[in-house]
Amino acid sequence: MVKPVISCNPDVMGGTPVFAGTRVPVQTLLDYLEAGDSIDEFLAGFPSVSREQVIEFLEQAKDRLVAAAS
Repeated sequence: MVKPVISCNPDVMGGTPVFAGTRVPVQTLLDYLEAGDSIDEFLAGFPSVSREQVIEFLEQAKDRLVAAAS
């Protein structure tokens, strides 16, 4: 079974979507990228998030956008 990349739990950050196993909101990654920061800069600031989680999140987001456009 594939581990989820994102978790939404009312007991963790009030239900805000976070990277699974962390308290790091997914929105924080998006804010970093929007500001022009790199994935490496994000990971340096949030070492509890793995590169694999970031890549999988971005791939899932891309797949949803492609499916929605079809």
